[in-house]
Formats: sequence, C-alpha cells, structure tokens
Amino acid sequence: MTSTSENPRLALDPHVDLGGGGVAATAAAPSRRRRPQGNGGWRMRLEIAALAGPALVVFVLFVIFPVILAAYYGFFSWAGYGPATDFVGLRNYVTILQDPTFIEALKHNVMIAVLSLVVQGPIAIGLALLLNRKMRGQSVIRVLIFVPYVISEVAVGLGWSLMLQSGGAANGLLEKVGLGDLRQDWLSNPSLAIWSLLVIITWKYVGFAVILFLAGLQGIPEELSEAASIDGASYWQVQRLIVLPLLGPTIRIWAFLSIIGSFQLFDLVYIIWGQYIASTAGTSTMATYMVVNGRNAGSYGYGNAVAVVMFLISLGIALLYQRFLLRRDTQGAISGDKI
Repeated sequence: MTSTSENPRLALDPHVDLGGGGVAATAAAPSRRRRPQGNGGWRMRLEIAALAGPALVVFVLFVIFPVILAAYYGFFSWAGYGPATDFVGLRNYVTILQDPTFIEALKHNVMIAVLSLVVQGPIAIGLALLLNRKMRGQSVIRVLIFVPYVISEVAVGLGWSLMLQSGGAANGLLEKVGLGDLRQDWLSNPSLAIWSLLVIITWKYVGFAVILFLAGLQGIPEELSEAASIDGASYWQVQRLIVLPLLGPTIRIWAFLSIIGSFQLFDLVYIIWGQYIASTAGTSTMATYMVVNGRNAGSYGYGNAVAVVMFLISLGIALLYQRFLLRRDTQGAISGDKI
C-alpha cells in the first residue's frame, strides 16, 4: 500500500479515497464555509420588528383591543358611563338572536349582498371590457365612472333622498316625459325602498369595481387574445374563454370586498331613511339596528353585543370565502405551489 508520504500527489488529489476520511473531510469543508454568522438571524428579526412593529401596534390598539372591549361590555347592561357592574351574561346575545327586527335586518343585509353581486358584477365587467379597448375619450369616461365612488356618503345620501322623495326630481321627470302614472313613493314604499337602495349602491360603487377589473385586465397578456383570434375565435369567444377565466382572481377579490361591505352597510341607509323609517321601509341593516337599539336607546352594553354579533358574522363569511374561493388564488402566491 502506497502512503501519502511516498506519493505526495495523493495527498493533494481531492478525488482519492483515503479510507473514507478524505471524501468526508472534503464534503464537510463547504458546509463549514456556508454556515451563516451567529448574529445574522438576530439582525433580520430586528429589521422585521422595526418595520412591522409600528403597524402591528396600531392594529392591536385600534382593531383587536376594541373588539375585545366590545365583547367584554356585551356581557353587561351598561349605560355608557361609569364602570360596568350589572353583569347579565349571555342575555344580550340571546335577545339579539330572538329579536325579529334583528333577523329582518340580517335578511336585508343578505339580500343587498346577493343583489350587489348579481347587478354590479355584470355591469362592471361589461364597462371594464369596453373601456379596455382603445377609444376616444377613454380617460374621461374612466374618471366619470369612478367619480361617484369618491363622493362622500353624506352627499350621496342627501342628493338621492331629494331626488327620490314624492315631490323630487325622479317623479318630476316621469311627469315631463308623459309617464306620470309611474310616480311612486320610492323611499317609503316597502316594496320599492330596497330596490331604490340597490340603485343608489350600484351607482356609487360600480366605479370601484370597474377600476379594479381594468387593473386586472392590464395583467392579461394580449398575445393570448391575438393567438385565439388568429385561430378563428370571435371577440366574445375570446372574452368568455380566455379573458374572464384569467380575470377570475380579480373578480373573486371584488366579490369578497362587496360582500363584507354589504354586511357593514350603515351610512347611506341612516342618512336617507333615518333611524325609524328604515325599519318600516324595509331597508334596515344590522348596523342601523345597532345604533338605534344601542346608542340611541342608551343601552351601550346591548349595542356592543350587536357589534360583536356583526363581527362574528363577517368573520365567519370571510373565513368560509377564504377557505372555499380564495384559497387557490392565495396558495400559489404565498407558497409557490402549483395549482
């Protein structure tokens, strides 16, 4: 057996197996060189804490803490001042779930959420597809469509309440065009009020959906549509089979925001119908119920319990939507897995 002292070339050759020890030594050497420094992990943690810490503190103080505080006061009969000492347990929550007025308000929220998706979705998709094509005045039309979304709810509510009242502009226009027989009490008639609210919501929020869809359309490669057109696909076939499926993630995000917003609807209803007319006109929501039976009634413990119920309903909807509809959109983006 030749020793390394007899043949120095063997000692310098990394490919020579010296009883297994040489290969192990050479394999272990790179791992020692790649080992990160001891303070690198702590430095990264400090950077993350410095960047995310302020936002996390604000989120805890203004979101998590109020929710916990509302859940606490929901177990008391509290007038809004002084310490909460009259503990009632789950009585507030039982009263809420057994109150027909709250159940009716919840039904209105569900109806508004469903109708908003059914009405606003097709309108917004159609306008987005139209404005995605090159045309004159494209920028001006986009601005005009988006303007209602940036107008405050107070201005929108006051304007529409003046137009839709009995002697308002809507009935006046019907008379001018010879359709005076169609005059209606658009705000007080229970069979029409909810549809009037839907028209107002659509007018105000469809611009947001259009802008969101336009942003999603910008991310779809034009080469796909051009290739389909060359293969003989018509314009509508391209939109139905290529554009809309690729626009699916944006549509699902918009639908999620629309549903959550519908369950939190308050300002437009409260401004147009007020605290008492909303229930008789059939446009009351969970938020208006909370204000009328909580703050206005001087029962802040009950109002906090209603707020907790609203939070749990919205949270449940968000979790279910995330689980069954948004999961395939977020899973690939976060983990990089193939879908």
